[in-house]
Amino acid sequence: MKTLLLSASLLFPLLTLGQSPSLTKSLRRYSATLPGEFSQISTERKELLHQIGDYVVTQRQAGRPAKLLYVCTHNSRRSQMGQLWALAAANYYGVGEIQTYSGGLETTAFHPNAVKALRQAGFMLAGHGQPQNPTYEAHLGKGMPQVLMYSKKYDDAQNPHEEFVAIMVCSEADGSCPIVPGAEERVSLPYDDPRYYDGTDAEAAQYAATCRLIARETFYLFDYIKSQQIVAQEENR
Repeated sequence: MKTLLLSASLLFPLLTLGQSPSLTKSLRRYSATLPGEFSQISTERKELLHQIGDYVVTQRQAGRPAKLLYVCTHNSRRSQMGQLWALAAANYYGVGEIQTYSGGLETTAFHPNAVKALRQAGFMLAGHGQPQNPTYEAHLGKGMPQVLMYSKKYDDAQNPHEEFVAIMVCSEADGSCPIVPGAEERVSLPYDDPRYYDGTDAEAAQYAATCRLIARETFYLFDYIKSQQIVAQEENR
């Protein structure tokens, strides 16, 4: 599948990107700033994102939902962020049925610093349950289904076991889990772990930066997906 350099908004000016009636106002506002940062993404990272995007486009063209499983070691920070940002980006760009998941090599907890960073970006997260591994009800906006977020292993019963792309968002999980059973595609897309700043003066800033980095690249991914869908529609006319 050929790679396009133009964004979806340039290819199809009638698209009202960033104006979905579903996402919360604060989440729409945050999301609308991300396309202006696509130039910050390296060519190497874009190629990895295109690999994920091509899989999604193929699934959608076949009439199947595209399933994205974000994997890191503890399923506490980066994979949780990836799951929620993919869901938000899919809604923002309107690319069809996308199912997002996350898991780890072991179960810990959705870290409160990651929860705080996502809340500041516009996600509504309400936690309850056992303090060791609380469940958070994630709301992205009016009319969107509630998503239950908690730490789990990548092969948990709630996660897909076939026909999905595994996105490895940390180097440790990537090295320890060379094969993800059931995955049709596996892409290594690591991010630095903000946990090394826990308890420091830079804690909040580092979590916010990681959250924004994942958001930026995820929105680039879905901008690419939308562009491919638009081109395919034009070619079929």
